[in-house]
Formats: sequence, C-alpha cells, structure tokens
Amino acid sequence: MSKSPTGGRRPSDPWKTAEAVFKKATAPPAEPAPKQPSIPGAKEAVTLRIDRDVLDFFQEDGPGWQDRINEALRKAAGK
Repeated sequence: MSKSPTGGRRPSDPWKTAEAVFKKATAPPAEPAPKQPSIPGAKEAVTLRIDRDVLDFFQEDGPGWQDRINEALRKAAGK
C-alpha cells in the first residue's frame, strides 16, 4: 500500500478541493419556488406589533376588532 506524503489525511489536490468548495459557496441561489395561489377569503395568522392606543381604539367597540383592523388596512392598501 502506498500512502501520500501527508499520511492520506489531505485530499490529493487541495487546490481543486478548495475551488469546488468556493464554487458551491458562490453559486447563485436556485430560483425560489413559485408562490402558491391564495385562497379567496382565507385568513392567515400573523404577529403584528402596533401601538397600544391604536389597539385600544379598535377594541373599544368589542368583538370584531380584528376584522375592523383588517378593513382599515384594506382601505389603506387601496383595496
């Protein structure tokens, strides 16, 4: 059996190994998956940080405050 001068611990060509690692690290990212079409009327849970006074305003009329916030955001978005 023949061993490399370094005892077989290093790859046979460190330059080629480094080049392969560099190419992987600098390769352009794959295209992201296409967005799934949204389901009309479906709601999505999100975390949203808003000022306390704004939250109090929407909650003062009781239940339905999330729908009121959604409607205000919809108007602000021009929808």
